[in-house]
Amino acid sequence: MGHVKVRPMKTIEQDIIWMRQALNLAEQAADRGEVPVGAIIVCDDTVIGRGSNAPISESDPTAHAEIVALREAARAMNNYRLPKCALYVTLEPCAMCVGAIMHARITRLVFAARDAKTGAAGSVVDLFAEPRLNHHTEVISGILADESAALLSTFFKQRRRASD
Repeated sequence: MGHVKVRPMKTIEQDIIWMRQALNLAEQAADRGEVPVGAIIVCDDTVIGRGSNAPISESDPTAHAEIVALREAARAMNNYRLPKCALYVTLEPCAMCVGAIMHARITRLVFAARDAKTGAAGSVVDLFAEPRLNHHTEVISGILADESAALLSTFFKQRRRASD
């Protein structure tokens, strides 16, 4: 949980702008009946990858928002490595996504809400803090966390009501 640090106001403002775009993608996922998670990848102040959860619609357990965004960004850059890029995601990444983020060499991860069940950036485990791994991404958490948590909570309440 030691990922929070003081950042310049301009950086915080920019993080909020990018996270709002990720939240829009999360809302699109919810509209499709997917768990509402959205992600964008930014490099040189340009969005080069976008993703929203799609495991159900794609019948693909790896189609998490982060993976979808990483695939698009890698194609845009014509490189599987994405140094000097930032990933914004509305929910703390799972272990699979953290592994992909590390392999892509993402410089900075910014996520909104923590995931107490599968979060691999500090909630359940913190793979980014593992010194034996060879890439260490800067991690910022809590940007628009309340909005993301509310979107997830509403989604699951509606799902429970529909199954009753």
